[in-house]
Amino acid sequence: MRTFVALELPDTMRAEIVDLARCLAGRVTGRFVPGENYHLTLAFLGEIGEAESRDAIAAMDEVAAGRGPVRLHPTGLGTFGKPSDCTLWLGVEPVPELVVLAEELRAALADRGIAFDGKPFRPHITLARRVRLPKGELAPLAFPEPAHATRMTLFKSTLTPEGAIYKPLYRAELGGAEN
Repeated sequence: MRTFVALELPDTMRAEIVDLARCLAGRVTGRFVPGENYHLTLAFLGEIGEAESRDAIAAMDEVAAGRGPVRLHPTGLGTFGKPSDCTLWLGVEPVPELVVLAEELRAALADRGIAFDGKPFRPHITLARRVRLPKGELAPLAFPEPAHATRMTLFKSTLTPEGAIYKPLYRAELGGAEN
């Protein structure tokens, strides 16, 4: 199964990002991500089996224990790819507790022999794919207020022609674990 570990967004922040995406949809063309799919990826694992998923859960529990909520502070828009066909995202400030959480999770996964995408951690929330950006600057936008993430989740990702479907497989509360 195709999987990743991510921070779930607080409901208030998610709603504010939905509003931001709605404003952007009137200014750029692309395939916008549904609000229920917003998350901040800590580690993309790709295809793993049952044994690896149990090890990933153990890594999540280890890293989440004794840790408090993580501050998410939106910093602005960014893209991956070329302006005529890019992924549009909302950047999140790489505060130390967020960077350390990602580093420790990746180290715990590596210690258990679980492979993951080794690209440098760049905290962001994907808003849209296959975007065509207009020339010039976008009009001013209202960005979400900072909030605190309290839950790290192992997601299963199923790709469909309409887009990805994410199913939570396991949740670890920062500061302790729960299913």
